[in-house]
Amino acid sequence: MPNHIHILWCKQPDWLNKNVQQHFSKFTAQNLKWSLQNNSEDLGNYKSTQNDREYQFWERRPHKAFIYNRAVLEEKLDYIHNNPVKAELCDLPEDYTYSSAAYYILNTENTLITHYMEHM
Repeated sequence: MPNHIHILWCKQPDWLNKNVQQHFSKFTAQNLKWSLQNNSEDLGNYKSTQNDREYQFWERRPHKAFIYNRAVLEEKLDYIHNNPVKAELCDLPEDYTYSSAAYYILNTENTLITHYMEHM
């Protein structure tokens, strides 16, 4: 989606018991800032109104949903895949460039994704 992302992740057993979302947000925000530093106009779009930071890339309290079973996971995955279609960004879920739908529907290769059934 042009103004937000949806991510389903599974905390791996060997990860430290830390806030994974906080680490993800910090890492990606730093990388976004570094990539935009040469384009002050784009970077200026993320100027923060808060006193504790110069830029704000992510919402302070993003929505979290815990996946308790396969039915809930598949419901969330269907929502994520159909979101770009509903927003009229594409005709079919698998046509949206930044979606995992092609991985699931067309069996396309994707090194960032593992099938959710591997974690159930």
